[in-house]
Amino acid sequence: MNSLPLLVFIVLIAAMFLMTRSTRKRQQQATQMRNEVQPGNGVRTIGGMYATVKEVNEDTVLLDAGPGVDLLFAKNAIGAILTDDEYNRIVHGVEHDLKSDADVVPDDASSLTETDDESAAAAAASDDKAVDLGKKDAAQDETGDKAEDETEEAATVDAKADEEPKKTDGDSDAK
Repeated sequence: MNSLPLLVFIVLIAAMFLMTRSTRKRQQQATQMRNEVQPGNGVRTIGGMYATVKEVNEDTVLLDAGPGVDLLFAKNAIGAILTDDEYNRIVHGVEHDLKSDADVVPDDASSLTETDDESAAAAAASDDKAVDLGKKDAAQDETGDKAEDETEEAATVDAKADEEPKKTDGDSDAK
């Protein structure tokens, strides 16, 4: 008798058992979480609404979604119980005290631009000179004076154009 079909059948049964076991465990955790809901807790519903628990009954929960807005939900509609810090951060935009964190990233890039004395001394001692990565050709070096004159003329033309009144979409003269 061939034992391969029997082995496949046993493996499938074991896989089904493990999947149903994990699903049952998640359901028990969710039920336990919903039974621990108390008035004053911040919650998120399965629909994504954030509210504060006002009253807990056997199968229902009364939620305070805002000033004068009380909503009655089934306990099964509670998706998560939030900590006070998490609820305040999400609903009110209140961040926790950053002074308690040890590693805080600075808001500016000043720490990135500061150089160490050792690296500056090593660069000065090096015989390598700085590489200019600008796009300059030998022809541009010879005609550098001409390029400066052209840029001055372009700046003068731009200044004259700024003095003239500009048309906007509403001031068209077309008929």
